[in-house]
Formats: sequence, C-alpha cells, structure tokens
Amino acid sequence: MNSNPMYMEYVDDADPQPAPRRGWRILGWVCIGLSAIMVLGSLTTYGLYRQAFGNISHEDVNAQLGPDRPKKLNGAMNILLLGSDTRAGGNSKYGRQMKNEPPRSDTMILLHLSPGGGQAMGISFPRDLMVRMPSCKDRNGRTIPAQPRAQINSAFTNGGAACVMKTIESLSNIRVDHFMQVDFNGFKSITSAVGGVPVCLPKAVNDPKSHLRLSAGKHNIEGEQALAYVRVRHGLGDGSDLDRIKRQQKFMGALANKSLSAGTLSNPKKLLDLMNAVTKSLTTDEDLTPQVMMDIAREMQGMTSGKLRFVTVPSGPDPQDPNRVALSESAQPFFAAVRNDKTVPKEPKPGAAPKVQPSQVRVRVFNGSGIDGQASRVAQDLESQGFQVSVGGNAPSNTSTTKVLYGSGADQGAQTLAGLIPSKPKPAPRSGGTPGVVDLVVGGDWTNLKSAGGGIPEQQGEIRANDDICKET
Repeated sequence: MNSNPMYMEYVDDADPQPAPRRGWRILGWVCIGLSAIMVLGSLTTYGLYRQAFGNISHEDVNAQLGPDRPKKLNGAMNILLLGSDTRAGGNSKYGRQMKNEPPRSDTMILLHLSPGGGQAMGISFPRDLMVRMPSCKDRNGRTIPAQPRAQINSAFTNGGAACVMKTIESLSNIRVDHFMQVDFNGFKSITSAVGGVPVCLPKAVNDPKSHLRLSAGKHNIEGEQALAYVRVRHGLGDGSDLDRIKRQQKFMGALANKSLSAGTLSNPKKLLDLMNAVTKSLTTDEDLTPQVMMDIAREMQGMTSGKLRFVTVPSGPDPQDPNRVALSESAQPFFAAVRNDKTVPKEPKPGAAPKVQPSQVRVRVFNGSGIDGQASRVAQDLESQGFQVSVGGNAPSNTSTTKVLYGSGADQGAQTLAGLIPSKPKPAPRSGGTPGVVDLVVGGDWTNLKSAGGGIPEQQGEIRANDDICKET
C-alpha cells in the first residue's frame, strides 16, 4: 500500500490481476446529480414519470436501525448517497472475479437539504476514515458486534445501507432520513442522458489503465469516457486521493448543474430519459416513496446550482496509522451546524414588523477592501444565504470600514443585510442609488457573514455546483 494517507487503490483492468481491496468513489458523485433530478427537480406531473418511479428497487431498513436514533431537530432532509461496486449483471466487466463477492461502497455522501429549500450540501465521508462501528445485522440476519475501531467503508460490506446509516448517525448524531444507492451502469447512463458533462483538463492525458485519452482544455464527456475520467489516477493531478476527490467533486457539481438547467428540467423528454436512466440502477429505502420525492421537490423549487455545496467531512491523517484518516477536532462543531441548520427564519412575534427575507433583497457588492477577488467571495456567501446578488466591481476608493447603502425603497432590505455583518454597519441612503437595490461596499474590516438563520458556515475547500470548471482549487 502507498504510504500517502490520501492514496486509494482503484480497479482499472481488473480481470487479469488478483482482486485487491477496491476503492470506487465514482458513483457517489453521480448520486448528487440523480438527487437533483429525483429531489430538486420540478416533478409536477406524476403520471408522466410513473413508469420511471416503477423502476426503483426498495429495501426495508427500519427494523435494522431500531428505535434508538438521533432526534430530528428541524425540517431539514438528510439523504445518504451510496455507490455500490457490485459486479452482478452488466457490471461484471469491471471485475468478473469479484462477481460473487459482497458489494462494497467506498462512496458515502450525506446530502443535507436545508429547511425551506434554501441550500443543499453534499458531505463526503472518506472511505479510509477510522470510526467506532456500531453493531449491525449482516445480510444473513446475524449480528456483527460493535467495534471500537474500524474503517467506515466496511459498514456497507457488513450490513448494507442500514449499517452505513447507523454508522453515520452514531458518529455525527445527525438523523439520516433516507438513502439512495446506484451502481456502475447507472453512472454511464446518467451522464449520457444529460447529454454529457463538461470537464476541464489542465493538461493532456493518455492513461492506458483507464483508457482515458483527452487533450488539455474543455471537453463534454459521457458514458465510458466519463467513467474513465473519474477513475483515472496516474494521468491527472498528483496521484493522491485528495486531489482526485476534488476533481470528482467538480464533476459532481457540473453534473448537478447540467441536471438542474432549464434545458433539462423544462424538457419532458430529456427529463423522462434522465429519470429512466437513474431509476433503473437505483435502490432506496421503502419510505422514500414517489409521493415523498414529489413533496421534497415542491419544497426545493427555488433551488439553484449556486446553492449546492460540496465538502469533505473535517478529517486528517490518523495518529495510529498514516495510511488512514480520522475525524479532526472541527468535525463535531461541523456536525452540530448541520444538525441545527435552521435556514428558514422563525415566525415573527405577533405585532412585530415583518422582516424582509434575504430572497427579497437585491444586493450589489463593491470591493473597497483592496484585496483581489474579495467582492466575488462575499457575493458567493450572500448568494448561499438566498440574497439576489450581483458584483459591481471595485469601489471608487478603498475603505477601512464596510458600508451598507441603499436606493429608494430598499431601506428594509438594507436592515436585513446589515444585521448579518459582524461590524454592524448602519445603513444609509445612497445619493443616486438604484431604486430597490442595496449596495454593499466591502471594507478592510470584513471578516465573515453571519447566518441568516442557523445555516452551515462556509467550509475550507468547499466547491459549489456553479463554480467555473477550469478554476483551480
């Protein structure tokens, strides 16, 4: 095994060699895209999608999970996304000698849908993460005792989706509402059904193991070529698992962005083709019924790709084994922020003046800090909280203090924005300002933005679905 703790073995051309421990993450990246379709899309005509819903396989996990579970604290929805490396059926060509082995899942992503449809976050759990493993029932109904230290991806092999759900709940204390599981062929079908996924290569790649041959620059890839892109290890980046995860998160974001685009969601044929591609390889819990999917879809109608974020759970090298990873000190505060995410503001007290919500506020951001790119970063934070945002460029001159100025009719929106800025700037009318628009001049004292209602703070290294695919991370 490689000494790099972020290194991961992958299946390439598996048939000629013995079967080492496999590390497929690829299908979890697709799960974000399928969730965008199944959960975030405008599925308003159930009859049109009846056949597609009928393709889904279901699994009863309630008995295995039992009654001792984390409490549900709010209206958020948490869906566990799993990629199965089963070699059964049409998947056998990716390793025929593994056909009779129990399937593994080296892809575990908790998709957190904030209350009210304000934002969503895909939280990736590294396959080499060492955790306390709760007792689980195996596939034959036998009890596997709890383990004080085990690799998290063994949960799926031991007891399937139910054991992974139980493990995630035990280490995060976050209630997992549902799960979605997809296999290899589902990946290829989904990328083809959306008409390909855009990617950007910093250099040309010609990798004989994954059979990926692409020139540097932008490409639109699908099917086997997309599968090769997310598998390649030696041809791109530094060969580390961390580098590949970042690349795959970009792919996941681009897929979700494509799935959420008007060209897909507003075209019944494209959406139906995509639904069929997804559902033919999809397994969910029995409680994730078509009606539940429709209900979630209605709640998430306002979702945009800019509000879809991807992070890896806070972790670092395992002190006991440099080839493994462990949760870092910031993991529990992060889990707490997810558990307590209350993006939907509380109802105002009787008699109180109605507060203007971020979604009703138009903000134009100017950079007066002297720091390159600061306006764009602040604009991104504002958008994640629901504001309607544009970037006005650099302010006429730099300023040490952040200012909130407003045009006619935007005074209440300015109050809403100012209330989220730690330096508490006092809103002021702007002579010649645009009616209905709040101008935010970011000064040298800018630190961060408070949550509009208990949301999840920005995480180091996070990626958004609308990021430039060629942007370096």
